[in-house]
Amino acid sequence: MMKNRYLFVVFLTIFSLIASCSDDDDGGQTPVEPIVEDPDLNVPLANQEINALLATYKQDSGRDLFNPDAPSNFTPAQNVFMQNALSINLDHSAPTVTLPIFKGVGPLGGTVYYIITEASDYSIARRMGINYSPKLKFARNSGGEQKITVDSDGRAVFKGHVDFSPVRYIEPGEGDFAFPPRIAQPGAVGDSDYSPVVVLPSNLVLNLSPVKNETGVHDRLPDGENSIDEDEFKVTLQILDGFQGGTPYYYHLVTDAVNEVPATIELGIHAPRLANVPKFGFSSIGDESALLGFSPVGNGIDGIDDPQRQGLSSAILSDQNGSGALAPKDPINVFPIEPNNNLENGNNYSPLWDAHISKWTQEAIDQNKRRRITSFEDLKSLIDAGWVVSFTPDAGPENPYVFGLNASNAIINCPVIAHPSN
Repeated sequence: MMKNRYLFVVFLTIFSLIASCSDDDDGGQTPVEPIVEDPDLNVPLANQEINALLATYKQDSGRDLFNPDAPSNFTPAQNVFMQNALSINLDHSAPTVTLPIFKGVGPLGGTVYYIITEASDYSIARRMGINYSPKLKFARNSGGEQKITVDSDGRAVFKGHVDFSPVRYIEPGEGDFAFPPRIAQPGAVGDSDYSPVVVLPSNLVLNLSPVKNETGVHDRLPDGENSIDEDEFKVTLQILDGFQGGTPYYYHLVTDAVNEVPATIELGIHAPRLANVPKFGFSSIGDESALLGFSPVGNGIDGIDDPQRQGLSSAILSDQNGSGALAPKDPINVFPIEPNNNLENGNNYSPLWDAHISKWTQEAIDQNKRRRITSFEDLKSLIDAGWVVSFTPDAGPENPYVFGLNASNAIINCPVIAHPSN
């Protein structure tokens, strides 16, 4: 009898080991890696902080932020990552997303309305219906973060300030292409204390961007003040198109950029403090970096109505055509991965995109090789063929994650919202 019981236990042990090595819910496409613990996070305190923010949001809006146990508001075809979104408009000529807003306290005591899009903790991200980004924890104590508190009223209290009053302005460059621009003046500027990467006393890291304060509103609000509803605690923002995995409509929301040029081109807040977030040119999951490499094209096809149009030059020129569009045409950048908010192990997503600006060589232009680049695999083939090279080869380190392109030392904060099927 004891022998049979022993054999049964051995069988169960072997079965459990086999089961633990089987494919996970993403079809086995992601290698199973050990969970990276976050020993610096005070979990009980982080939950208290989030409880306070959620309770105040419910008091303000009259509704819960998100119910993780309820059915999704979106269809599988819409493929919305930000599950706490209130609605999404997938009219590809002018796509928008409507997100909940929180009410906080600015450094001078004024009201700040803000959105939260990512969290460094898996359980909190799932609970709030936002994107999970464990890489954000590497921004702690870097000098690129903003340390905030939650007061006794459940309001986030900020140290950094954003001035939304400047008038955004851009002039094309004087060379063969409009990029880099001759003049780039962002429509919003953060002070030396401002960063969208905020760290709470618990060491929880959130991606949190203001959309309105006493100086004005974010340039991503397509109808200005009319795009924000302070009674319903929601805001509508224009989202941008891109390519990932060979398919378009990789919709993301630009909230901030580390320097003036991308902030102006993509209607973000100029947030120079982000330059201290580690580390340019390092994107692999084993790197202690909060950044993830992607590739804008500097000199793609410019024609406004050309189906192969792509790039920073084309976006600048679309700003000059008097079309009355909600914003300049999207650069249609190329991204490596989607968020996977159900993946706790091996998750490499970050909203802090490390720009590796590429350019078509003169030989490629002369031989009419230019076209839209549609995936990282496509980008690699063009680099291997010698048709595409780094736009800024001396700016930052070569990054093997982006096939040897050099980092351009430009961080664009663009949380990914959805990637619908066409």
